[in-house]
Amino acid sequence: MMVHRLLQHYLDGGKSVARKEYEDKCVHSSEREKRAADAERASIKYKQVEFMSMAENKVFDGIITGVTDFGIFVEIVETKCEGMARLADMKDDFYEFDEKNYRVIGRRRKNIYRLGDKVKVRIKKTDIDQRMIDLTFE
Repeated sequence: MMVHRLLQHYLDGGKSVARKEYEDKCVHSSEREKRAADAERASIKYKQVEFMSMAENKVFDGIITGVTDFGIFVEIVETKCEGMARLADMKDDFYEFDEKNYRVIGRRRKNIYRLGDKVKVRIKKTDIDQRMIDLTFE
């Protein structure tokens, strides 16, 4: 925004501006823009969790969007809401995180869940205060 203002200022024949003043304005503008983006993300997540709380126990198609040492993030195809299935809650096997390959592997059954896999999930629990959707695999 400041770059465009300065370009227009110079195109209109304006004189050089105080560098420090514009640096301060740029920092302030960037901070405000970041706060606005954070607030927008938080409000969207709030409404997603609120909406998904009405769909608990329904089975959804999902895509794995993230794999960590504590859980698997899944985006529900129908609603674009993201939730997490915790590895500790997966009782069919003991899953280990393979950081190098972005996947988890079951010790006994050798089931593999990796980034981009299509899965079926069920809403286990929603927590609107923490803006969290807990999932389980079907």
